[in-house]
Amino acid sequence: MNHREPARRARRTLHRPLHIAAWLTFAAAQAAVAQTSTQDGGAQKTPSQNTSATGNGAAGTDQALPAVSVSASTVPNSPLNLSAPVNSGALGTRSQLDTPFSTTVVTGEDLADRQVYKLGDVFAGDASVTDNSNAYSAWATYITIRGLPIDWQNGFRIDGNPFISYGITMPYEQLERVELLKGLGGFMYGFAQPGGLVNYVTKRPGKDPVTSLDVGYRMDGLLSTHVDLSRRFGPDDMFGARLNYTKEAGKTYNAGDYNRNSVSLALDGQLTRDLQVWFNALYQTIRSSGQTPAIYTGSYTASSLPAVLSGGTNWLGSTDQHLNTNLQLYTAGVRYQIAPDWSFTTSGSYSKSARDRNESTLTLLNQAGDYQDARWNGDEGHQDIYWQGMFEGKVKTGPFTHQLVIGGAYQHQTNDYSSVSVYNVLGIGNLYQPNPFRYYSGSGLETYRASDITQTSAFVSDTMEITSRWSLLAGLRYTNYSQNTYSTTGAKTAAYSQNGVVTPTAALMYKLEPNTTLYASYVEALEQGAIVDSMYANGGSLLRPLRSRQYELGVKSEHERWSATAALFRIERGAAYANSDNVYVQDGDSIYEGIEAGGSVRLGRSWQVAGSVTLLDTWYAKGQSFNGNRVAGAPKFVAAGRVTYDMPYVPGLQLSADAKFTGNTEVRPAGNLQTGGYLLMNVGANYFTRIGGHDVTLRAAIDNITNRRYWMFQYSDYIAPGDPRTVSLNAKIDF
Repeated sequence: MNHREPARRARRTLHRPLHIAAWLTFAAAQAAVAQTSTQDGGAQKTPSQNTSATGNGAAGTDQALPAVSVSASTVPNSPLNLSAPVNSGALGTRSQLDTPFSTTVVTGEDLADRQVYKLGDVFAGDASVTDNSNAYSAWATYITIRGLPIDWQNGFRIDGNPFISYGITMPYEQLERVELLKGLGGFMYGFAQPGGLVNYVTKRPGKDPVTSLDVGYRMDGLLSTHVDLSRRFGPDDMFGARLNYTKEAGKTYNAGDYNRNSVSLALDGQLTRDLQVWFNALYQTIRSSGQTPAIYTGSYTASSLPAVLSGGTNWLGSTDQHLNTNLQLYTAGVRYQIAPDWSFTTSGSYSKSARDRNESTLTLLNQAGDYQDARWNGDEGHQDIYWQGMFEGKVKTGPFTHQLVIGGAYQHQTNDYSSVSVYNVLGIGNLYQPNPFRYYSGSGLETYRASDITQTSAFVSDTMEITSRWSLLAGLRYTNYSQNTYSTTGAKTAAYSQNGVVTPTAALMYKLEPNTTLYASYVEALEQGAIVDSMYANGGSLLRPLRSRQYELGVKSEHERWSATAALFRIERGAAYANSDNVYVQDGDSIYEGIEAGGSVRLGRSWQVAGSVTLLDTWYAKGQSFNGNRVAGAPKFVAAGRVTYDMPYVPGLQLSADAKFTGNTEVRPAGNLQTGGYLLMNVGANYFTRIGGHDVTLRAAIDNITNRRYWMFQYSDYIAPGDPRTVSLNAKIDF
């Protein structure tokens, strides 16, 4: 037993600021709502909701799945986008305002304005999300949500369809929006780690034609071209098509080579008044070299990290290190309106992703910055076959109205790895000197089926309207699950299967006013068992699935000039880590308690101010090791803010500035090594004008304008230098 645990628990009880902050936040939210209700005189100035769903490929829609139609004629959408739809899997698609979980939606326009090029930047304004990513590398999609890592095998979707995201950087210029569900998604989506789920929504054909061309530059020498074409055609414009193509190539900020080709196609048809069909495809290839390698601290004994170096250095990487990826996704679906209040939607998808990696891991040896360079080279591939069918509709039982979702899903995922991969220790180097080692390799290594995972599930949810203000949600997913691993000869080496896995959810919602929702929710989830990495003493072992639980109390409110959200949460997750014998074990629990709050307000005609803050208390419990220690990767405090200003004397010109502070973060479960806190600041400018009768948009952004150097947590025991100052420019013309 860890004898430090009682003392740590006593200090946590005596000095836990989260409960006080939670009380203050919710009291302030209720006071603000009451004040607004008084000012509005009780008038309803809210988006109205219509339970008649619109299909994924319907004319004029861009929903991720068949969705609840939302109109907002009297209330413009705020920067928090609370009236925007968010895909909630087995709950169907709802607005953020009516989803009893914490969510974030980032629009494609915002992505373009900020010139986003990695996932951590997408959610720069959300203090619950911590960036653990380096651009142009296999780590480019690593983020933590509420201190929890996101599941690269089950935590990412495109238009509601799963794909393997590891090493994949999305074509952000081809997205309509990015949706984030924070916390457990077990009921909504099946087995997944409890950090959250990201859904990328691609651009779809709308009612208006689109013909646009934009060209961009990103330091030190990346040039890009993007074309966006959309049309409706046929009788009554019953068919729609949208094509996006991007070409980007050149030198990255750390002197690497980068070449990307991305194309996405969306087709839809309103065949009859009640029947809609759609087909979507996305294809992308990326070839990159020179990316910064990860730094492993598992055998590092000093109590503080070495002096920070710039993430823009090319001393750690070299042109022989490379990451080549390919992503393919094809999906098709049908939606039929059975009756005014009932619809049926079915869709299927096939995704395939592949990686060819030649990548170093630098094992940090001492505070002087010496490291051992170990090079890994191999090919990896994944396939995901997915089908879902779902009925959505309304029924009445006495005075109660029920919004029902009933459906089933099937998912089969396979993972292929090199049958002969290279792992060589190249020698000893130093962080502050050019890496002297080179290992050039080709691609096309032979792969074998290393593992497969199959999930078959049925789900049902009922949102019962008790009164005009109160509603109760209850849902249940029933899953049959199997996971297998294989040797290079095809022999099964380990297996786990379980039928009848039940993951429930429940929520109570109260409409304080039409635009304000208070909620209390509970959800359970299971995540697939880890296949232990070969670097650990029990490498190759298959661990059992872990169960997690989440309790959340929240409020969401959206008004004409301001919007706000807040949530108090507790997540209990089974803990997994490497113990002192270098054995990767499941032992005890990791506990996450926190509060998050965000808001946005329009000041006058020109100013928009938004902010977000997260306070997080985490610890390991009930295990044989590390009891009472903070959980690795979970900062105690994160704050983000953004200000935009529309220049009154230069119509069309908007200036912006944003900043994010990430607090001190534990690097490893032992609790004896931290990254230190850091503040990043970005600025930007957007100018809209007309030239020669065409709309023209000019954009500029500078990320990390102070060129702050900082150590960034990537994954348990891993760190990397953060990205340097980066300048991005873009010019777009609409024809």
